[in-house]
Amino acid sequence: MKLSVLDQSVSLAGAGEDAAIRDTLDLAVHCEALGYQRFWCSEHHNLLTIVGSAPELLLAAIAARTTRIRLGSAGVMLPHYSALKVAEQFRVLDALAPGRIDLGVGRAPGGDMRTARALNPNAYAAAENFPQQVQELQAWVGGATLQGITAHPRPPEGAGVERSPELWMLGSSDYGAQLAAHLGLPYAFAYFFMDGQGVEQALHLYRTLYRPSERHPKPQATICVWALAADTEEEARHHTLSRERWRLDRARGVFGALQPPDEVARRGFDAIETQQLEPMRHKAFVGTAGSVGRKLRALAANLDLDELVINTWAFDPAVRRRSYALLAREFNLKGSA
Repeated sequence: MKLSVLDQSVSLAGAGEDAAIRDTLDLAVHCEALGYQRFWCSEHHNLLTIVGSAPELLLAAIAARTTRIRLGSAGVMLPHYSALKVAEQFRVLDALAPGRIDLGVGRAPGGDMRTARALNPNAYAAAENFPQQVQELQAWVGGATLQGITAHPRPPEGAGVERSPELWMLGSSDYGAQLAAHLGLPYAFAYFFMDGQGVEQALHLYRTLYRPSERHPKPQATICVWALAADTEEEARHHTLSRERWRLDRARGVFGALQPPDEVARRGFDAIETQQLEPMRHKAFVGTAGSVGRKLRALAANLDLDELVINTWAFDPAVRRRSYALLAREFNLKGSA
């Protein structure tokens, strides 16, 4: 089993948003040393909780600090941008970290539609044109000349298709799964969005409809799950309180920085909130490394996956790093202590 990481540069109450960006860089170095396969950065806009708005910039900084781990976006929200510009950015990243770059793309705005229109006044039309954009990006990022245009820098002669950034389709519905299958692209399902709702159907469609491509003759799928491991079950549940508070607040349209678990515990949850949390807690990957590992292995076996992407929020950055270290040891990742 391979494990990878999705980081979203989450802001913390009482700390500057710039601290979240720097913590992402530190976490990437930490996870490379632990033996993780990939480190992906997300793109969100106009959200007080998630401040990672420019994954291409974060990835360039991480590339300068790492040597082995694959680096990628999860993802670039393609309707905001020109496919050519995105191809150029990620080909530059490939020059900085040869053979280590993943380019995950999605159709969602990564924020509200008012912000989407500020990023691209033609946001609605661009979203409808997403399949064509992906095909153009697929050509340009692979080094082809399209419409008389080539994305630079090009790889060295004889480097082959494997030297170009690897394009991934991201999604949390059947739409992305079917488009990835049609274009012969790897597919990553955002399991943590809706606690896995729809994952079986999406992966079934992806695998049964898959059309082989030169680079990917067979379907390649993964899912991103939210998980937190600690030395004891009680400690893990305590640190999860920060995200639980955030999820309840998000459901009623309130967004803000992640709150300290001690403060959340002091305030507690009312009866209705406790009832809302029960199904989340039942499905959560929270506990000791052993208990979380068993749940992750069972999920991977059920979905026939050999790689999982782990997303972890915690108010204390040291708690996140400890969680990733415990899971690396549980799964015997190469490089883990």
